[in-house]
Amino acid sequence: MFNLSDINHAADVIYQIMPPTPQYNWPQLSKQMDCDVWVKHENHTPTGAFKVRGGIYLMNQLEQRAVRPTGILSATRGNHGQSLSFAGQKTGIPVTIVVPEGNSNDQNTAIKGFGANLVIHGRDFEAARQYSATLLKSSGYQLIAPFAPELVIGVATYALEFLQAVKDLDLVYVPIGMGSGICGLIKTRDLLGIKTEIIGVVAEGAPAFSKSFNAGEIILDQEADTLADGVATRTPLPEAFEIIKGGASRVITVTEQQITQAMYLYFKTTHNLSEGAGAVSLAGLIAEQAKMKGKRVGVVLSGGNIDFARFSKYISPYLSGDLMASVGASVA
Repeated sequence: MFNLSDINHAADVIYQIMPPTPQYNWPQLSKQMDCDVWVKHENHTPTGAFKVRGGIYLMNQLEQRAVRPTGILSATRGNHGQSLSFAGQKTGIPVTIVVPEGNSNDQNTAIKGFGANLVIHGRDFEAARQYSATLLKSSGYQLIAPFAPELVIGVATYALEFLQAVKDLDLVYVPIGMGSGICGLIKTRDLLGIKTEIIGVVAEGAPAFSKSFNAGEIILDQEADTLADGVATRTPLPEAFEIIKGGASRVITVTEQQITQAMYLYFKTTHNLSEGAGAVSLAGLIAEQAKMKGKRVGVVLSGGNIDFARFSKYISPYLSGDLMASVGASVA
């Protein structure tokens, strides 16, 4: 699919727009989890999420073509749309983004703020994605699939930074939405020739990838209902599934409560804001905390795009007691 030279080239392109993101070992978080925890802070990008890497690299590659597209078109719940809109603004390529009804107002505002044309259609991401394909003829734009090779190569630069900066990680928990984040991590690990286990994490309200992984074949869901918008997937992409099936140690599901616990834990121990999908990897560590004692564990904080009202609502149950009382009992 790609090699280390491809990732390094993508990094050179991306670093003209943004610097590498940090990875920190937070003492309070490690103490709480009873293991050595390293956080990859993809919430520290210009759009607040890892997806921007793929958008920057893809737009750069489109710009290099002899005939540039008249525009691009894609569907999203937010971070993918922000990434394309941000990069489109840098290159001057027009962008149309389709989002489902009831999508985050903050995400919609950010997408429009980067200059994209925003279209609202459908009850969920899959409906928005299907509708985006119908707009091709009328727009004349190029449809960008959520697993376009350039997107995955661009996203893989976070994995290269993380795995080169933090040696000897026993395992890394990573959320699964459409799959670019975990697949970029799997491919980069394999190219580096290291043995770090990769654990995919999904929400129990959107378990399609988990059910598919356990069955060894793609299983479609009719619904995807979770506060973690970025992992609300009910139709796994075959190309992503094949990489995950061959490279992940397991794919686990986490509860809505574990996701909100993780959001609170990030804020309390690191003062970082995490969206629901961004907290899913730490929720995976919470779910398996009893197995992780003494291990060196990575978690990917993939994004911090959440409006304050929702964030306050989700963490409010944990504010009445201290960290140990509110979260510790559930992860002990």
